[in-house]
Amino acid sequence: MNSHQLCYNGEFYSDNTALFSADNRAFRYGDSLFETLHTNGTQIQFFNEHIERLQLGMKQLSMEIPENFHETIEKNITKLITKNKSFLGTRIRLSVFRNSGGLYTPITNSISYLIESSKLDEPKYFLNKKGLKIGLFDSYKKTSNSLSAFKTGNSLPFILAGLHKEEMKWDDCLLINERQNLVESVSSNLFVVKDGVLFTPSVESGAVNGIMREQIIQIALSLGITVYDDCIIKPEQLEEADEIFLSNAIVGIRWVVAYEERRYFNRSAKTLIEELNKKAFAES
Repeated sequence: MNSHQLCYNGEFYSDNTALFSADNRAFRYGDSLFETLHTNGTQIQFFNEHIERLQLGMKQLSMEIPENFHETIEKNITKLITKNKSFLGTRIRLSVFRNSGGLYTPITNSISYLIESSKLDEPKYFLNKKGLKIGLFDSYKKTSNSLSAFKTGNSLPFILAGLHKEEMKWDDCLLINERQNLVESVSSNLFVVKDGVLFTPSVESGAVNGIMREQIIQIALSLGITVYDDCIIKPEQLEEADEIFLSNAIVGIRWVVAYEERRYFNRSAKTLIEELNKKAFAES
């Protein structure tokens, strides 16, 4: 039996176990949400914030939230880390999906959950030594709506953007919305620094309401940095930026060295990731 385990509805299985039938609603309709979490040992970084966002998304999708869901998930993540002996940096994917039944219209709002783990190269957040080269993906617009702030099972815009960046040989690329405003990258929120001020696209623009996004905003404010988190940012504004960096829950911050012909520094990214590690791993 494969020694690597996953957790499905509180039971633990080898990760090569067939768990779902063809009528699974996440497979059929993308009727699902997920969170990606960073852990160090059995400490889960910003767990409360992740669960709060997940439960808001579940309410938005009329999914039932099981009793003691918060405590159950936290306990099972810790168990999974222990079973897989993943005591340094670990990436956790927590998926929630509506139980099978019905066509587009469900016959139940009860849910199942799946917890998966994979080891990370680094136990804490780290800043990339080599800056990212990024570009713009404008073939498909990410629509801003009441679901765009959550991580749902419909990831097609990000898949198409990911294929485009590979074709263009970029490290990442930025998506725009139906109003031609910048939203985010393939797997990260976008931050722009100009004259010492930090800007990030608003959630209303269609950006995922990132857990790391919020942490960076809080840290920046605590350092006395002016932050505008409700911005409309056009692609052409990147040409005037001093810095660009991307953020997500797994790596923290990644700095960008190049967008088209423009080159950037990483001074703010260095300062913020240092403070982020102090905050996230204060008890580890």
